[in-house]
Amino acid sequence: MKFQLSWLREYLDTDASVDEIATTLNAIGIEVEGVENPAAILSSFRIARVVEAVQHPNADRLRALRVDAGDGREYSVVCGAPNARTGLVGVVAMPGAYIPGTDVILKVGEIRGVKSEAMMLSKREMGLGDDHSGIVELPEDAPVGARYVDYAGLDDPILEIKVTPNRGDALSIRGVARDLAAAGLGTLKPWSAPKIASVYETPLQWRIEDPRACTWVLGRAIRKVKNGPSPQWLQDRLTGIGLRPISALVDVTNWFTYGLGRPLHVFDVAKVKGATLSMRMARAGEELLGLNGKTYALTDEDGIIADAAGPEALGGILGGEPSGCDETTTEVFIECALFDPVRIALSGRRHNIFTDARARNERGLDQALLPDALDAATAMIMELCGGEPSTASEAGSEPLWRREATLRFERLAGLGGLMLPPHEAEGRLERLGFTVVARGNDRVTVAVPPWRNDIAAPIVLDQDPKLDPERARIAAEGCAAVEAECDLVEEVLRLGGLDAVPSVSLPVSSPVPLPSLDSKQVRSVLARRALASRGMQDSVTYGFLETRIAALFGETPESLHLENPIASDLDQMRPTPLASLAMAAARNAARGFAEVALAEVGGGYRDTTPAGQLAMACGLRAGRTPLNWAAPARDVDALDAKSDALAVLEALGVPMVALQITNDAAGHYHPGRSGVLRQGPKMVLAQFGQLHPRLCAVLDIPAGAVGFEVFLDAIPEPKRRKKAAPEFSAFQPVRRDFAFLVDADVSADKLLRAASAAERALITEVALFDRFAGERLPEGKVSLAIQVTLQPRERTLTDPEIEAVAAKIVAAVGKATGAVLRG
Repeated sequence: MKFQLSWLREYLDTDASVDEIATTLNAIGIEVEGVENPAAILSSFRIARVVEAVQHPNADRLRALRVDAGDGREYSVVCGAPNARTGLVGVVAMPGAYIPGTDVILKVGEIRGVKSEAMMLSKREMGLGDDHSGIVELPEDAPVGARYVDYAGLDDPILEIKVTPNRGDALSIRGVARDLAAAGLGTLKPWSAPKIASVYETPLQWRIEDPRACTWVLGRAIRKVKNGPSPQWLQDRLTGIGLRPISALVDVTNWFTYGLGRPLHVFDVAKVKGATLSMRMARAGEELLGLNGKTYALTDEDGIIADAAGPEALGGILGGEPSGCDETTTEVFIECALFDPVRIALSGRRHNIFTDARARNERGLDQALLPDALDAATAMIMELCGGEPSTASEAGSEPLWRREATLRFERLAGLGGLMLPPHEAEGRLERLGFTVVARGNDRVTVAVPPWRNDIAAPIVLDQDPKLDPERARIAAEGCAAVEAECDLVEEVLRLGGLDAVPSVSLPVSSPVPLPSLDSKQVRSVLARRALASRGMQDSVTYGFLETRIAALFGETPESLHLENPIASDLDQMRPTPLASLAMAAARNAARGFAEVALAEVGGGYRDTTPAGQLAMACGLRAGRTPLNWAAPARDVDALDAKSDALAVLEALGVPMVALQITNDAAGHYHPGRSGVLRQGPKMVLAQFGQLHPRLCAVLDIPAGAVGFEVFLDAIPEPKRRKKAAPEFSAFQPVRRDFAFLVDADVSADKLLRAASAAERALITEVALFDRFAGERLPEGKVSLAIQVTLQPRERTLTDPEIEAVAAKIVAAVGKATGAVLRG
């Protein structure tokens, strides 16, 4: 909200500067977003007199002027304004001045052969309005040479404040003045409405058909009014805060909206159909043509003001054009009402309407101000437009807004960290408009003023219906009392300046901070770090995608179908983040970036239960490996995906020797180039492999792309054991190579496990280093070559002992896989 300093001083008796006011507002919780002074941009403009005005020798529509700017010399000015004449007193801009209306810097020039050294200004050129019909005309006694901003009283800073949703009272200039006065920056000037003596019976009556639309409404007619432009002082008030003056009747309502925070609306009585204005909910098919020129299709959740013909206004938000006031209006009817703030907010959001009236009604208004506001508006309209007032019309009744709140003084220190004397706490509340109801040694009970809807407001708890009724009642009463007391603590503390509240550290539960991440979060961090260290780019994608795409990666239950997706092709929760990475790889490939290495740690979804959301670390590689001097580039394969998955598992503390590999990966992998990593027969930790060729073709992913999925929730917590010092043998290890002839369908993992178990006391490592299949081997057979490392710990092994271990290895492998040594 914006307001001029002079407007603020109509309610606040203060000598404080604009900087002091801004500082105080920030200190008491009303944030100042900016301070602007129109005089700064207009300060170079001077009052000048036209000494002579003659026809331009080379242009019919221009005149050549000699202008006295009060500095002892005359300036040649070429001017096209129709009112330029000898003796006129106006405003002149000198070379180098910035012209805000045209956004140019004035320079000395020559127009049609005549030198122009300055510029006579119109209101639009000065940025003071839309009038560009001629240069500004001032009274003949205006002081030539004086600054125009001083003469016109434009040296009036404008403050812009940011109001929080709970402070509807701060959306009025009087409300801001009240807070500043309470903070000690002046005295709040008294305000009261004049008494209105009615002359005739009101031609319109109010009727509340539905209390959801309105709870209390007042109105009064004024006849014999003459509507036209509002006086200059009122226009200046509105233009200064960014509003466009419309007419005296409308400008009065805007003045009350900002000055007192009390939105009003005026109807042209002659345009209202019937003798009754009804507060009701809109009906199916009804529309409203608003004063903004737009037509709105109303719903049965919108509260409206209607006459016999239909909707005339969207209550508390926007007036209607059919009954709007214009220059022909001779009788006007003023509406002053209270609306439900929540319903106002929902209707405004539903129709995307943002008005000053909505901003105030949805925050809550002064619930006792209606009669005084109506009388004050009546008096102001009569002062500006003339006329005679009617009797007032009323429907509904004043709401039961009176409520109390209690403050225990020790809570100021307990909750706010600042101990104040009881009399100071009471004084601050009283300066804000609270009145003391009861006073004790340790507490004070105050009555809340009607403009503070946020203090001790009614609270509705969403309690468990199974809760004992007596317990529920006690909880509700306790919550209401605590919340109200917290409100008072905040008011007392902020009024002394938020910067005066000392910083108090929260109590420390332990000298050593507790872990900020739980085990699941730690896994995600470690997995993301492991994948990044392998050159994979961390990705963040949506948790939903198109049902057709999701079905390629798993089941798509109806329970995971989105009822209100952000886009039609993002309507299903994904089975796995790998699906999202596949779509990202396809988009990259379509733009010429086929070689990608993408990773994501995110959720995969099976059902709507908490257990149905799986934490997964997934990755996808496509294209060829990066160029390297040590090895030629090659196409990525399933073993690259296996390495990525194993790297994640190792980073998470999974014992590698306990892993088993099976070939039953999900259907979106190539059936012969994929695998499942297990810890035991039932515990699936990960799956990996080349993506299915059909899937790559459907998604336009480069053929041969590989991926993996690590199921983070399935990884057991590592056992916390006391680590012993590492044991290093003093004896040299022995390495022996074996080449086995084995059936082609036997997995190498089975062979390696059999060799490792042959002599656990000596064998420390078994590695596969060659696989051969060719014409020299029997059909259906392959050669698998392994290297076995023996590490003696007590003494050096003799040849017979080594041969004995080798025999055990051959026997164990043969028994487990049917393999035999190659001859």
